[in-house]
Amino acid sequence: MLLPPTLVKNFKQEFNTLNFVIKESKKILLFAHSRPDGDTTGSVLALKEHVRSLGKTVDIACFDPIPSYLESFTQDNFTHPDDLQLTSYDLVIATDSVERGFDKIHSTFQENQVIALLDHHPDITLQGDINIIDATYSSVCEIVYDFFLFHKIPINRTIATAILMGILSDTGSFQHSNTTPKVMEIASQLLKKGAPLAKIVQHSFSNKSISTLKLWGKAFEKAKINPANGMITSVLTQKDLAECQAGTDDIAQVSGILNTVPGTKFALVLSERDGGIIKGSLRSEEYKGVDVSKIAAQFGGGGHKLASGFEIKGKIVETKDGWEIV
Repeated sequence: MLLPPTLVKNFKQEFNTLNFVIKESKKILLFAHSRPDGDTTGSVLALKEHVRSLGKTVDIACFDPIPSYLESFTQDNFTHPDDLQLTSYDLVIATDSVERGFDKIHSTFQENQVIALLDHHPDITLQGDINIIDATYSSVCEIVYDFFLFHKIPINRTIATAILMGILSDTGSFQHSNTTPKVMEIASQLLKKGAPLAKIVQHSFSNKSISTLKLWGKAFEKAKINPANGMITSVLTQKDLAECQAGTDDIAQVSGILNTVPGTKFALVLSERDGGIIKGSLRSEEYKGVDVSKIAAQFGGGGHKLASGFEIKGKIVETKDGWEIV
């Protein structure tokens, strides 16, 4: 597959610099964002496989453990940053939604450490020594694939699986509007390398526990449509999670499913998290004509035009007029 001209124009220098620093570094830290999804997980796993093949010492840091539904794809673990000597690494690579966790430790690193940021979100303000950030990519795993292709880095079955995991995660199994012809071509190449498409879909999207389905049932039961603006919304409280014996990972797909309801323009799911935080997840589709990132920005959040989120302080309470945040 030929590299797109924009890659050579935009990231030739950054890709060369990152490749050079990886080769020159003895100890490398990879960082996955908080509440890791398939994209940040796939990108760090693919990079770790490559770095490890070069004989380097490499660790993966994350404030949260690897999602249980992805554990079957790797024997690697995520380590909490507090359990690592952060200043001991020559190179630090943060992948995907870098302002979800990496911002907490960014100031810890010293001038002699190289920081590389790989992201595809449009509202990133954090800066590293190497910045490979482009919102036209479907996922960071697509960026990682281009990096490997650019430097003719061998892609084995493990790397192919990790990259396809991230692409499937952020394209909604090729259902979102960011599924470009290039994405499909990459997926084809990864399948040829042995990536197990059916297994990834099964574990990431189809293999749901009874607790997950119960939680989804609560969300769907509470869903309401506002005919004035086409918004479909639902809420999930910590009480809901406790009653269903579910975790926050089980909330991930609810907004995407609600967004498929006919006659709606966008979906909003509000869910209570630890520490008095309420997370808002917004989803839409290109043909609906709604830029949900503008909505998220009003609450201090951000993301993509069709998939965004925000976090606010508060608690969800039920009143006679509906649900309110107090």
